[in-house]
Amino acid sequence: MLAPGHGKCHVEHDTLTSVFTALLLLGLIASYLPQHWRIISKKSSEGFSPWFLLLGSTSSASVMLNVVALQWGVIKCCSVVSAGSCVESLGGVAQVALTWFLFTMILVLYMIYFPEHLKYSEVDISTRADAPPMHLQTTVKTDEWRLAITLSWVVAFHIVLIIFVTFLLIGTNASRRTLELWTGFLGMFSACLAVVQYLPQLLYTWNTRLVGALSIPMMCIQTPGAILMVTSIAIRPDTNWTSWAPFAVAGVMQGILLVMCLFWQQRQKDLGVDEFGRPLSADAAGHVPQETSPLLGSSQ
Repeated sequence: MLAPGHGKCHVEHDTLTSVFTALLLLGLIASYLPQHWRIISKKSSEGFSPWFLLLGSTSSASVMLNVVALQWGVIKCCSVVSAGSCVESLGGVAQVALTWFLFTMILVLYMIYFPEHLKYSEVDISTRADAPPMHLQTTVKTDEWRLAITLSWVVAFHIVLIIFVTFLLIGTNASRRTLELWTGFLGMFSACLAVVQYLPQLLYTWNTRLVGALSIPMMCIQTPGAILMVTSIAIRPDTNWTSWAPFAVAGVMQGILLVMCLFWQQRQKDLGVDEFGRPLSADAAGHVPQETSPLLGSSQ
């Protein structure tokens, strides 16, 4: 690793830390792939709360810029050291940047695979008194689809804004105190968002009583993996508790969501429905749920 100090860059090779970081990066990719693939294979992102994705994207972006700003001295050292030493020293930046990218990809897939039947409002038209009404789709966007579009723009505006402010402070050689205040704000903001982030998803999943497009394998990997993430960032030079606190909070909240999803998954099997509440065949499920079974919450 690189340890900048007094205008000089000290190269400190740490093979164990480098291997640990490399494995953690591979683990991050492996943990998110099941979620990405689940949305793509199901061709549906139903089951996600758009607020969860907004808060998660902004939280991960904030902590990414927190680490970038705090380790800017390490990043600048890359201009005077070998490529290998540079790559080794940027493990912390790579971790938070990769986390932001992989989570934001869930938001992108959420928009791409947003269920068509939830995008536009439907009206019932009766042609005959003795015939069931016809369901016709209008061009009026549903509240959920409008919310998803609006929150996506908020995410884009947020990342542009914090990148601009961060590099403005760095580029103008702002005082260390000013930079510490900004990075402290980013870290605290990210930690608060990490807490609030999971509340909409927990409520949404609790109300629907369905797993939906959420990936249980991803959560099984990431929940204990949060401990490794916190440890890896904490040992990096120039980082502080505001850099790793968001990951600690997110790990706890994700663990709660995981337990809830495991409970609802078992309930789905008992009721004979799939992750989206659609009845399975009687042969596969053992029985077909009754119409009175409370499959969906009020939000569906």
